[in-house]
Amino acid sequence: MFRSVFLLISLCSCFASIAQTGTITGNISSGKTMVEAASIEIPKLGIGSSSDSNGNFMLNNIPRDKSFRLQISSKGFVTAWQTIQLSSDTLPLRIVLEKADASMLSDVVVTGTMKEISRTASPVPVEIITPKLFQKNPTPSLFEAVGMVNGVKPQLNCNVCNTGDIHINGMEGPYTMILIDGMPIVSALSTVYGLSGIPNSMVERIEVVKGPASSLYGSEAMGGIINVITKNPVRAPLVSTDIFGTSWGELSVDVAAKMKTRNATSLLGVNYFNYQQKHDKNNDGFTDMTLQNRISVFNKWNFTRKENRLASIAGRFVYEDRWGGQTSWGKQWRGTDSIYGESIYTRRAEIIGVYQLPTREKIFTQFSFNKHDQNSYYGKVPYFATQQVVFLQTYWDKKISGSHSLLMGGSVRYTHYDDNTPGTASPDGRTNQPTNTFLPGVFIQDEWSISPKHTLLAGYRFDHDKNHGSVHSPRVAYKYAPNNNNIVRASMGTGFRVVNLFTEDHAALTGAREVVIASALRPERSYNANLNYVLKIPTDHFYLGFDITGFYSYFTNKIIGDFDTDPNKII
Repeated sequence: MFRSVFLLISLCSCFASIAQTGTITGNISSGKTMVEAASIEIPKLGIGSSSDSNGNFMLNNIPRDKSFRLQISSKGFVTAWQTIQLSSDTLPLRIVLEKADASMLSDVVVTGTMKEISRTASPVPVEIITPKLFQKNPTPSLFEAVGMVNGVKPQLNCNVCNTGDIHINGMEGPYTMILIDGMPIVSALSTVYGLSGIPNSMVERIEVVKGPASSLYGSEAMGGIINVITKNPVRAPLVSTDIFGTSWGELSVDVAAKMKTRNATSLLGVNYFNYQQKHDKNNDGFTDMTLQNRISVFNKWNFTRKENRLASIAGRFVYEDRWGGQTSWGKQWRGTDSIYGESIYTRRAEIIGVYQLPTREKIFTQFSFNKHDQNSYYGKVPYFATQQVVFLQTYWDKKISGSHSLLMGGSVRYTHYDDNTPGTASPDGRTNQPTNTFLPGVFIQDEWSISPKHTLLAGYRFDHDKNHGSVHSPRVAYKYAPNNNNIVRASMGTGFRVVNLFTEDHAALTGAREVVIASALRPERSYNANLNYVLKIPTDHFYLGFDITGFYSYFTNKIIGDFDTDPNKII
C-alpha cells in the first residue's frame, strides 16, 4: 500500500514538474519593418530560435516562475537584452531593435587570432563570405563559392577527372589550409574534399585569411587559411532546404534539420549532388564536364554546460563517384585503355570537436580525425591511396593586465599515408612502406593593446619533424586605427609545409622507378609581407567602403620531382 501511494505521489510530482513550463511568443520589428531571421536565444538554457518573414518567433519549454536573460540579435542591428519571467502558460513580447550605425558594424571573426574578436579590432585582415552572398551568387558547392573573395582562386588541375585545389594569392593548392569550425581536417591529398559536400544551408560564414599563418596552425598554412564556420544548432532554423540546378543538368540539394534534447542540440544536414549529362560542345570526343554523383552527411551536436562553457562534436561522411573521358566510356571499361576514361571513387569520414575544461581559466581542447580512401583509374593506370590524420590541440586563452591577451598551447598531428606509387615503396620496390608522420608543436601569441589606436600582435611556433628537424615560425602584425573610419594593418609572417614525396603528382604513376634524394630535404617555406588599408565612408543615404591590400610573398625550398634526367629515376 505504502509503495502504491509513494508511486502515485511520484507520478503526480513528475506531471506537476512537466506542467511548470510555458511558451514565449513574440514579434521583432524596427520601425515599420519586420525583422526576418533575427536570432532569439536564452543562453542559460541553451534554447534558441529565429524569426520568420513576418518577424514572429516562438520559444517552447521555458521554465515558469524563473528569471532569464533573453538575447535578440540580427545583422545590422544593435544586440538587445531583455529580462523575462514566465508566470503563465504563454508570454507575448514585442521587441523593437535599433539599427546600428553603418560605420560601427563589425562581424566577429576567429581565424586570424584563434579567438573571438570583432573584424574591425582584429590586427590580422580577415575576409568573410556570408550565406546572403551564396543566395545572390548560387554555386553547387563551397569550392566554387570561395572564388568570390579577391585573391582566392578555385582551380581545376584536371579537366577530365575534375581534380582541383584552391590558390590564395598565387600560391598552389597544397599550401592552402582548410578548417571546419577552426579544426584542420584536410591535407594535400584531398584539398577539394574539405569544401565539397558541406550543405550550404549549414554554413554560418566562411572566413579567409590570406598569407602564411603557420605560427598558429602549423604545417600547410603557407598560402592562407579557409575556415568554414557551421551554424550553432541552438540558433539554426528547425528545417531548411536549398536546391540548385543548371541548364546543363547539374542538381544540388541541401536539407538540414534541428533536434533538441535536454542537454544538447543537434543539427543534421544532407547534401546530394548529381550530374550525369554527357556534353561535348567542342566535338573532341571527350566530356566537357566531369560526371559526378556525390552524397554528404554532416551532423553537429552542441552541449549545454554550466557557465556557457563550450562543448561540441561533429561528424561528416562523403561518398563520391566521378568520371570523365571519351563519351562512349562506361563502367565496363574502368581500368582498361580500350576506351579512355578517368574514374575516381572516394570515401571520406571526419570527426571534429572542442571541449572547454571545467576550470576558472579559459582552457580549450580541440580534436579531429579524418580518413580518406581513394580508388582511381587514369585510363589503365591505377592510383589507390589511403590517408588518416589525427589532430589534438590544447590552448590557454588568458587576459593579462588589461592590455595583453595571451594565447599559448601545444598540438600533436599524426598522419598515416599509403598508396600504390613509388612514394610509399621500399628502396628496392619489392615491399610497401606506408609513411607515418608525427608532428608535435607548441605556440605562443601575445596581442598587446598599446592604446585605442595601436595594437601589436606577436606570435611564435616551434614544430619538430623527423625528416626536416626543428621548424621555427614567427609572425608579427600591427594595426593603426586613428578613427572608426580608417584602419591600417601591416603584418609579416612565415609558413611551412612538410611533404609526402611525390604522392601528389600524377607523374609519379609512371612506374616503379628508383627514388633518389639528391640533397638534404628542408621544409618548403614562404615569407610574406602584407599591407592592408580599410576606408569607410558612411552617409545618410548609403555606405561606401574601400578595402585595399598589397602583399609580397617569397617561396623557397620547393620540393620537385625530376622525371626527365634519367628515365629510370625520380630525383
